[in-house]
Amino acid sequence: MYTFERTAKYYETDQMGIVHHSNYIRWFEEARIDLMDQLGLPYRKMEESGVLIPVLGVSCTYKHPIRFDETIVLELEIQNYTGVRFEVVYTGRHKETGLLSCTGVSQHCFTTPELKPVRLKQHFPAWHEAFLRASAEKA
Repeated sequence: MYTFERTAKYYETDQMGIVHHSNYIRWFEEARIDLMDQLGLPYRKMEESGVLIPVLGVSCTYKHPIRFDETIVLELEIQNYTGVRFEVVYTGRHKETGLLSCTGVSQHCFTTPELKPVRLKQHFPAWHEAFLRASAEKA
């Protein structure tokens, strides 16, 4: 399991004083990029090698709000890795209280810049092994 911490900025809040729902999706992306760095597979390196990771879908369920200057701890798990596709499952908790703030999932695939599928095992075996290891890690 991988973790990522993010403190809410004032500009991310809405009129009710809570973080606007759209920011959770942005936080998922920040956390996912950090996860890739932790795996030794920085997005920039992958893109320079001709591999893109588009988002196929994303969802978020909101449980308990985060407010300005509060910190959310996102736990991430890679699931359902096929060599071409994978999912990232997110669980967000308020750092101080431990209250469940959100849950979510994003679906991705590996493609060329022309959006043709890339099979990691065939073209980037070391990356494939890193994803296999990461997808095997559970809480």
